[in-house]
Amino acid sequence: MRTPPATRAGTRRGGRVARATALAVLAAALLLAACAPREAGVTRLRFWAMGREGEVVRELVRDFEREHPGIRVEVQQIPWSAAHEKLLTAHVGGSTPDVAQLGNTWIAEFAALRALEPLDARVAASDVVRPAGFFAGIWDTNVLDGHTWGVPWYVDTRVLFYRRDVLARAGYDSVPGSWSEWRRAMEAVKRVVGPDRYAVFLPLNEWPPPMLLGLQAGSPILRDDATRGAFSGPEFREAFEFFVGLFRDGLAPPVSNTEVANVYQEFERGYVSMWITGPWNLGEFRRRLPPAAQELWCTAPLPGPRGAASGLSMAGGSSLVVFRRSRHRDAAWALVEFLSRPEVQVRFFELCGSFPARVEAWDAPALQAEPCAAAFRAQLGRVAPWPRVPEWEQIAIRLQDWTERAVRGNVRPADALAAMDRETDRILEKRRWLLERRAARPAAADGAR
Repeated sequence: MRTPPATRAGTRRGGRVARATALAVLAAALLLAACAPREAGVTRLRFWAMGREGEVVRELVRDFEREHPGIRVEVQQIPWSAAHEKLLTAHVGGSTPDVAQLGNTWIAEFAALRALEPLDARVAASDVVRPAGFFAGIWDTNVLDGHTWGVPWYVDTRVLFYRRDVLARAGYDSVPGSWSEWRRAMEAVKRVVGPDRYAVFLPLNEWPPPMLLGLQAGSPILRDDATRGAFSGPEFREAFEFFVGLFRDGLAPPVSNTEVANVYQEFERGYVSMWITGPWNLGEFRRRLPPAAQELWCTAPLPGPRGAASGLSMAGGSSLVVFRRSRHRDAAWALVEFLSRPEVQVRFFELCGSFPARVEAWDAPALQAEPCAAAFRAQLGRVAPWPRVPEWEQIAIRLQDWTERAVRGNVRPADALAAMDRETDRILEKRRWLLERRAARPAAADGAR
């Protein structure tokens, strides 16, 4: 049925009146918002934090705001799985936050993109952020080309979780400090637990264990100014053969994390007796193992090829960075200083279990009361950074792939390392080109003169 002409005209007039009314209401709302009282002289900081840390840091931020009534901090929590892409997108779009938590293996990439504010002058003038107050190996992850780009917020490293009752049955009252003795202890554990159980769990979908052994053996991981792989070198080859041999001789199960339904249950029932893993598992072991099993496990620093002193581990964790585009860099630095105080870092540990980057914080009762934290404290004195190149994570994932192939017998260890070097060289091709151009500039300038 067609609408009569008069009705259509009335409808159009009614629509125009409705739109005019809506526009008037919107204009009035905007005018009221513009005239509404705002906090005069208040600086608003945008702070991006990841995962669980992003949840609990809001409580610390409230204390910061009480100390700095002229600053308001807007915390945005970002899942770790989306954090890297979101930060890159924000940089490209010119919408980076003022302050952010940054995994310290990402520092090199964002510094190379000129996304970060160098902090050398601020650190030099600070009474709170002093390099000597942090674990040296952790601080070093934030220094590139002689400049400081971040301040360690919390630390992460790997140690050995172990079943001390099983180790005692095998004749050991502690984890040996050298590879050779550790290997003998694993062989003894294997004899005790039998053919269907294993001495150590080294998941094939994790790259840190074989990379750590290479670091311990003295491998530079990358050579020629971090432009080529050093995986075929004698140091990494020694470590890789040690690692693959643990699977070949039945001391480690050739499985990934995804092939084990519940690793905590398997640890409890003795399917594995040792596991190289990180500090988050202290809380998981407390929650997931029954009360009767709580006294059966502990932690130890990693053994090394030539004894405990060579037992290096990774210098991991997250740092606090200030973005170059921030319009409130002084206020952003004030927040970084606040979160770097030892007493604030202790509070942060109490809230989420993340270990402090400040050495003094480890003397607090909250950390002294955690008996299995002592191994982490000792290990943090023996850590080293991964190569600080933007392509690092691509390289690490490739080692994970080649390690699994070698362990499963699909390729010889030597061939896996040779392939690893070829792929690493290809990944670092652009880096070589950039360094070669940089080296050629002075020569060109001299020729022009």
